[in-house]
Amino acid sequence: MADKRISKEHPQESRTLEHPQQQHSANASQKHEMSAHAANTMASDGDRRRASASGAADQALADLGYKSELPRNLSMMSILGLSFAIMAVPYGLSTTMYITLNNGQSVSVLWGWVLVSLISICIAASLAEMCAVFPTAGGVYYWSAMLSTPRWAAPVSFVDGWLTLVGNWTVTLSINFGGAQLILSAITLFNPDYAPAPWQTVLCFWAVMVFCALVNAFGSRYLHLINQICIYWTCASVLIILVTLLVMAPERRSGEFVFGHYDASASGWPSAWSFFVGLLSPAYVLTGYGMVAAMCEEVQNPEREVPKAIVLSVVAAGITGLIFIIPLLFVMPDIATLLKEAQPIGLLFKTVTGSSAGGFGLLFLILGIMLFSGIGGLTAASRCTYAFARDGAIPGHHLWSRVNKKLNMPVWALVLSTVVDCLLGCIYFGSTSAFNSFTGVATICLGMSYCVPVMVLLVRRREAVKHSPYSLGKFGLIINIICVVWIMFALVIFCMPVTLPVDASSMNYASVVFAGFAAIAVVWYLVYARRNFHGPPVLARTEALHSSPGQGGEEAGMRLETSISPPELLSEKDIR
Repeated sequence: MADKRISKEHPQESRTLEHPQQQHSANASQKHEMSAHAANTMASDGDRRRASASGAADQALADLGYKSELPRNLSMMSILGLSFAIMAVPYGLSTTMYITLNNGQSVSVLWGWVLVSLISICIAASLAEMCAVFPTAGGVYYWSAMLSTPRWAAPVSFVDGWLTLVGNWTVTLSINFGGAQLILSAITLFNPDYAPAPWQTVLCFWAVMVFCALVNAFGSRYLHLINQICIYWTCASVLIILVTLLVMAPERRSGEFVFGHYDASASGWPSAWSFFVGLLSPAYVLTGYGMVAAMCEEVQNPEREVPKAIVLSVVAAGITGLIFIIPLLFVMPDIATLLKEAQPIGLLFKTVTGSSAGGFGLLFLILGIMLFSGIGGLTAASRCTYAFARDGAIPGHHLWSRVNKKLNMPVWALVLSTVVDCLLGCIYFGSTSAFNSFTGVATICLGMSYCVPVMVLLVRRREAVKHSPYSLGKFGLIINIICVVWIMFALVIFCMPVTLPVDASSMNYASVVFAGFAAIAVVWYLVYARRNFHGPPVLARTEALHSSPGQGGEEAGMRLETSISPPELLSEKDIR
């Protein structure tokens, strides 16, 4: 009876007394629901923040004259990985080792790297300063237009756009062509008598290009993951190569050789001048960082993340290069023997490890870096092509500027970049030193494309970037001057052959390739662009110059109001 009274007066308590396991289950269920609700709330908050950041970035892009067409799914680490992949320090130094060993050996390899690394940091900082103000896929050619006067905006951006385009194409070309040579050099580790015919090298190059294109086309949603894996693969490869070489080397060079040996007798150039010719190697490796500006429209906070990635990637590349170079010099075998090979890195690994298998194992790590670099280079080249075509600056621009909605990427721009590179690779049939020409024209074109907006910035007294989120402040002037002086000097030395004397097959055809593209650009400008190309379609030029999207504050895309009043701003009539 007592139990029944309790049940009637306190039904809930009765249920608790009679079924304690149900109460436990109910409590657990309630806690689970609360946890799920909290998780959903956090997820929705994160989604809202990402959506807000993307919306702000899209609006900022609209203010700069463009409609957002690409998904913003890349982070700062993804862009850092892409830049790191394009530079591909161990791979780049390996494929251009022949140049530095011919032109100064240890001093050129080590101190040339240090010198160019410091200069590259200055260039990267200059680009980052402008990128923070104008974060678009157009990159340097867009900046050139926005910084110029109305009269010069269109021709300056047209010239810089073609320099950027050719630079992107030829960097990708040199990466994958060098990779093809490296792949075939692996065969010589097991068969020293094997000498690949030109057609075999070109076919291998085409295969590498097609592979990179397919990854870009059908794996675009995974590019952020590929770029981040590249960082870990590169760091692990450098560490493995470093330890293996130092442990297995039968003998080591002295510190005097590593840090002070200089011998340019194999180059044929005057001894002092040979050092500067040898700078092509580090300059080529440290040249692709500006290409990642083409990815601005795929990043949520491009005004913050992309400039940061540009500078950090150069710093990281400089450090990685030193870690790779110094152990390599300590275990360097006979240099005269290495210079008999167009790609001596495989022979170096084989000699130090004492076996073909050991040499191939280390070379395999370098080949992995090459594939990451080839994929990344083609990614940036296709985005650059898309951005320039979008403004009507390329023949057939209506086709090349299309974005495939299913794949979320500019497929036709990717196709054009791939086909152009495959055609340029045929130069190897007429010149066995074609790789040196490709590296030279890539370095020249990208360097000049970086130089143009910096020169315009100097002429305009740096007014447009004084309030950039990444302003260089009082050091900006001297840093910009260093950039211009170096690039103009590099324009001369990188057109020169690596060794003397020269004949038709050993000539550096960088100037010929450069002149060929220049002729195409001039003809296209006279026939079409002079009347139809007016530079980037800016919706509000004055607003873009008076406010930069984002100061690095809490709210992405927040405008930075400046106090500048640049002269001769483009009016709506000028834009049309």
